[in-house]
Amino acid sequence: MAQHFLLSSAAKSLSLVKVARMSNEEAFEAFKAIRWAETEGNPVCPHCNCGACYTYKARKIFKCKACEKQFSVTSGTIFADRKLPIRDYLLAIAIFVNGAKGYSMLQLSRDLSISYKAAFVLAHKLREAVSAEQAADEKLTGEVEIDGGYFGGHIRPANKKENRIDRRRARYQTGKRRVVVVMRERNGRTLPYVFKTEAASVPHIGNYVDHNATVYADEALHWDALHARFLTKRINHQKAYSTDEACTNQAESFFSRLRRAEIGTHHHISGKYLGAYALEMAWREDRRRNSNGEQFLEMARASLLHPVSNQWKGYWRKASNAAA
Repeated sequence: MAQHFLLSSAAKSLSLVKVARMSNEEAFEAFKAIRWAETEGNPVCPHCNCGACYTYKARKIFKCKACEKQFSVTSGTIFADRKLPIRDYLLAIAIFVNGAKGYSMLQLSRDLSISYKAAFVLAHKLREAVSAEQAADEKLTGEVEIDGGYFGGHIRPANKKENRIDRRRARYQTGKRRVVVVMRERNGRTLPYVFKTEAASVPHIGNYVDHNATVYADEALHWDALHARFLTKRINHQKAYSTDEACTNQAESFFSRLRRAEIGTHHHISGKYLGAYALEMAWREDRRRNSNGEQFLEMARASLLHPVSNQWKGYWRKASNAAA
């Protein structure tokens, strides 16, 4: 029997022990090398893009010779105004990418010995960075599978059978239930978005899928509107999972990962943040054959190239001010 990739030696090119044992100087140099890879780790001013900078010996900061502004290795990134040591951020990224089905904020807070609030914001910053990379502007091309999966709005079944209801019916929904519609290139990129219903996604699919693409979908009636815009192939799941190359198996594979993340790792995903979790799992799904070392470098690079987060910078302070 073939060995699963995650069990192979090729999947393990990063050691948490090595990251945890880094000195502050080694972590600082690693951050520089990742952020300014194009200049071989030499700092570039985030304010004016000037490469001529002074380096302070007493503090780990730089000063631009052109605009004379000071900056650090995390200035202008998702980690701007950081409170933790640089090594802890590298360790957080390494821990985060090792979770094949996601990583809970509670566990991250324990691993890094930080508060749950700090772990919550840190994990969402990492999701925002990789989500921006995942949801690039390029449209999906070639063969694209489309499917939807419902999440949230769970209604606990009654104890006795005679008191139970059909929770699928619209009148019994709580309003929290959302559908993740995924568009997935075969052997390519995965792009999920959140809607209230599958039918509500149909007018938007053209924004993400090239009109020359071949679209694969199931027999749900709302997908009929796709025939006017794309070359479509449909599969009736009541008869088969795949017929004449028509299937949505790769889209279902993504939903399998997302459901395991919800049920086994996070236990509950709020509809407010469902899109962020879906994009995170799409990023993981597309890199499932990359080693953890490669994923670590990709996530670190995405984080250090992403600008300051408008949503997550000062999140708890903004939340407390809104509640006051």
